[in-house]
Amino acid sequence: MATIRTPHVKYICPHAPIMPVSLNMNMAMPSWFDIIGLSPDSQEDDTGIKQAAENIKALIDQEVKNGIPSNRIILGGFSQGGALSLYTALTSTQKLAGILALSCWLPLRTSFPQAASNSANKEVSVLQCHGESDPLVPIMFGSMTSEKLRSIMNPANVSFKTYPGLAHSSCSQEMTDIKQFIEKQLPPC
Repeated sequence: MATIRTPHVKYICPHAPIMPVSLNMNMAMPSWFDIIGLSPDSQEDDTGIKQAAENIKALIDQEVKNGIPSNRIILGGFSQGGALSLYTALTSTQKLAGILALSCWLPLRTSFPQAASNSANKEVSVLQCHGESDPLVPIMFGSMTSEKLRSIMNPANVSFKTYPGLAHSSCSQEMTDIKQFIEKQLPPC
């Protein structure tokens, strides 16, 4: 896990554990949970997703114990990490500062809005970013996720930005958008 500090923001970048992934012919790779398929109707690793979310919630709890108020914490990630960030934030009882969801989808989407019934984050700001040419997590997944988020959260707080020609990667405009989001959600104390 890498930790990066800037004048008023602490970045914690946990790494996914190495585990066999069904989609990868059961070969071990960094993964927060098993991925069985890449279609909207693919079976999902319910137990693995929920356990991974609990692990991230434990990191949040540790930061709160260290003196960081939960409303000064942004969850974010790319691809599977973004998916985990969305699920974790939407099922958390701790009020967060925001969610960064990059090139991802909402796991266990059919469990919502019920799964978010006790969430403290229905009003939290979300920046969702997606490349329009993503072959791994198609833009359709991003669009479906954005629609679902707007149906279970305050739609005015959900921002979905797309980037022409961008595959399953990042670009300078996306990084600028992320920087602006962080600066807005976490102004200096």
